[in-house]
Amino acid sequence: MTHDHDLVLRPTAAQTEAALNPPAGRNGGDLVVETLAGLGATTVFGLPGQHALGMFDALRRSRLRYVGLRVENNAGFAADAYGRITGEAAPLLLSTGPGALMSLAALQEAAAASAPVLAIGSQVPAAGLGGGRHGYLHELRDQAASFRDIVKSVHPVRTPSQIPSAIAAAWKSALTAPHGPVWVEIPQDVLLAGTTLPVVTAVDATPEDLPPRPELTALAAHLLAGAERPAIVAGGGVVRSDAAGKLRALAERLDAPVVTTFGGKGAFPWEHPLSLQSWLEDRHTTDFLEDADVLLVVGSGLGELSSNYHTFAPRGRVVQIEADLGKLESNHPALGIHADARLALSALLETVPRRRDDTAAGRVRALLDRVRARIDGQDLALERRVLAAVREALPDGAPSFWDMTILAYWAWSAFDARRPNTMHSAQGAGGLGYGFPAALGAAAADPTRPVLAVSGDGGAMYSIAELATARQYGLDVTWLIVDDGGYGILREYMTEAFGEPTGTELARPDFVALAESFGVPAVRTTPDALAGDLAAALAAPGPSVVVLPAVLRMFAPTHL
Repeated sequence: MTHDHDLVLRPTAAQTEAALNPPAGRNGGDLVVETLAGLGATTVFGLPGQHALGMFDALRRSRLRYVGLRVENNAGFAADAYGRITGEAAPLLLSTGPGALMSLAALQEAAAASAPVLAIGSQVPAAGLGGGRHGYLHELRDQAASFRDIVKSVHPVRTPSQIPSAIAAAWKSALTAPHGPVWVEIPQDVLLAGTTLPVVTAVDATPEDLPPRPELTALAAHLLAGAERPAIVAGGGVVRSDAAGKLRALAERLDAPVVTTFGGKGAFPWEHPLSLQSWLEDRHTTDFLEDADVLLVVGSGLGELSSNYHTFAPRGRVVQIEADLGKLESNHPALGIHADARLALSALLETVPRRRDDTAAGRVRALLDRVRARIDGQDLALERRVLAAVREALPDGAPSFWDMTILAYWAWSAFDARRPNTMHSAQGAGGLGYGFPAALGAAAADPTRPVLAVSGDGGAMYSIAELATARQYGLDVTWLIVDDGGYGILREYMTEAFGEPTGTELARPDFVALAESFGVPAVRTTPDALAGDLAAALAAPGPSVVVLPAVLRMFAPTHL
C-alpha cells in the first residue's frame, strides 16, 4: 500500500544533467535570486551596500526586475505597496547596519497593515557574529534583534546551503494569514562564497490556510440569524483576503448595515443602501454600532481609529473574525473566530438563513443624514471641494496612496474608494513619507493603471529623492502635494491643546521647480482647477507632480 508521504518525485534526465553540471561562477547571492525566482517573484526592491553586493551582482545573472530607490525606508514602502496590490511577497534587498535599520519604519507599517514584505538583509562576515566587538563596518551586536519585535518571523542564514530553505520558509510566513513582513539575514562572506550547488528551480512554499472552527461559525450564524439589529464592521482583512463579494452577499442576506474601517476602504459599495460608509470618527456612527444587538467584526481589531479613539463601547454581542491571533478580543470581549476572513465568511454564507429587515436601509439613511448635518454645521466647504476634486479626477480602479496629512484624514472617512484594494494609507503605523514611494511600488506592480500619491509638504520632504526613481524607471505616478507650510495636523493638535503650535512651521522649496529639476513635469494648481489639472496629470504617461497651496482643516472630533 502506498501513502502520499511515500511518493518521491524522481528527477528527469535533463534535471539530473543540470544538477551535475551547474553553471560556473555562481555564489550565495545567486542562490538568493534563484530561490526568489523559483518562488515566483518577478520584481525586487532595494538599495545596494557593501555587505550585500553579492546579492546585487547576482541580479545581473537573473531575470528578476530590480527597482532601486534612494532611501531604504522608501524602498520598504514601495515593497509594502507592491505586496498590497499583488498579494504576493515583495522582496526587499538591504545592506547591513544603517541600511537595514533605515527600513524599520517601513516594516512597522507593513506589519500594522499586514503587507507581505520579504526583507533580505546582509550581515557582517560570519566571523564577526556573536556579539563581540570586531570592528567590522556596520557591525551591530544583534542586528536581528532590531527586527524581531516588528516582523512576523526572523530567518538567520549561516551557510550557502541554508539560503533556499530559509527564504522559502520566510516566503511562506509572509503569505500565511495574517500577511506581514519577514526578515532573512545572510553574512557577507556567505553571499560571496562560491557554490557548486545545483541551480534552484521551483520551490514549494505554499502558505497555510486558516479556516474557522465549525462550532464557532455555527454559533455565529445562530446569533446573526436571531439578531434584531445586526451590524457589520468590515476591516482590512476583508480586502486582503479578497472577500468583498462574500461580505456583500452576507450583508444582503442579513439586511445588516456595514461600515468599513479606514483599512477596509472599498470592501463594501459606498452607495449601497446598507452602507454606513466609513464615518468611524463620528459619534453618530459610534452610537449606531453600540446599539447593534449582534455586531459582526470581520478583519479588524477595533483599534484606536476603528473605535473612535476607544470610545466605542458595544452593548450587544460581538462576533469577531480575525486572522491575527493577537488582535482577537484584544479590545472587546467577543465570540472570537481565529480565521481568514474569506474562509469564515464562506462558512457563514453556507449556514446563515435569509433575514429580512425593512427598517435597515432607512436607519442607514438617517444615520448618514445626521453625519452630513454635523459636517454641514462646520465651515469646511474648501476641504470637501478639494476631496471631491480628487475623486472626480481619479479613474475608477486606479490605486491611491495617502500620506499622513489632513486631506488623507478626510479621505479615511469621506472618500469613496469605489473598488477594493485601491485606497491605501499609512494609518497602520502612522509614519510620514509613505504616500509617494508606496505609489511607486504600486506602479511597478501594475503599469496598466495610473497611480495617485497624496502628501502634505512636510511628508513630501521625506520622499523628494524618489523623484529621481520615478524618472529613472518612468513610473506612472502623479503626486499631489498639498502645501500648507508645515505639519498641518500637528499644528491643529497643538493649537487645540496648548493654544499655539511649536515646531510645526516649515521652510520648504518651490515644489514645482524642484520636480522639474528632476525632469518630472509639475504644475501649481488651485482648488477650482484641481480636478482638471489632476486628471490631466493622471492621463499623461510617466511621473508628474501637482502642487496645491492650501491650508485645510479637520472636521471637529467627537471623541473628546
